[in-house]
This record gives sequence, structure tokens and C-alpha cells, in this order.
Amino acid sequence: MSDKITTVLWFDHVGEEAASFYVSLLPDSRIDNVIRAPGDNPSGPEGGVLVVDFTLAGRKYSALNGGPNFKPNESISFMILTEDQEETDRLWNAIVGNGGAESACGWCKDKWGFNWQITPRILLDLLSDPDRARSKRGFEAMMTMQKIDIAAIEAAANG
Repeated sequence: MSDKITTVLWFDHVGEEAASFYVSLLPDSRIDNVIRAPGDNPSGPEGGVLVVDFTLAGRKYSALNGGPNFKPNESISFMILTEDQEETDRLWNAIVGNGGAESACGWCKDKWGFNWQITPRILLDLLSDPDRARSKRGFEAMMTMQKIDIAAIEAAANG
């Protein structure tokens, strides 16, 4: 049975390039299908890539080359839960180092304008800690960071 809902990402004309990069980041990711335009359209000529269906960490997405009318913004983001600092660094560096930009609190933006939250699982655990003072110290440390530093957050949380 196929998924009933697919998230579609709007690109001007570089959806295939972006999808290829995205699937390189995470296991269980692949390009599933490329649909070519049956006629000229705002993003390109007949025969150009119109839609790229891809799987990212087991979830279905489509990249639509829809032309320049709409741009991504921070209201939608990908959150990737990481297990350790090595994975956090690898993903952050891949996105930022491929023409992206750093932002605050574990957020970064890829070169196509889509936002990513590279979030260590331990950070979410800490924010839910029943010891509210510990949680607050970890949160306040996180608020000073761009890429999340797990050791620094744990040290702050532990006082």
C-alpha cells in the first residue's frame, strides 16, 4: 500500500539536485522516480525534470520544479534526531558546507532555502527532564549555540 500523503517541496528548477543531496544524508533514502514535463512550464521546457519522488529516512517526499513563484521559509523545517555529536557534526557540516547557512539553536538552512533542525535526541530528553532547573540550564545553554554541542549542554544542565 502506498502512502496517502506525500510532502511536496517547491523548487524553482533544481529539485533533482536537492533531492540527490538530501538522499545522500541519511540511511533508507533514495530517488524513487523522476517525472519529466510533458510541455513547457514556468520552471523549464518540455522534457525537463518536473517532479522528483524520493524517500528520505523512510519517508516519501516529492520535489516539484514549479518555477520562481514561491520560496521556502522557516515555517517548515526538517528535524533530524541525532544520536551523538559525530552524527550531529556530520549532518550540520554537510548542509552548511554545501552552500548552506548556520542559524541559531541547532537550525541551519540548505543552499535551496529549506530549514533543518539538527537535534540531538539527548537535547529533547533534557528539555523534558522533570528537574525543571536542570532543564532550564540546558535550555539556556542551547539558546547560545548555533550547532548543538552535546557536551556543553550536558555540562550546563548538570550545573
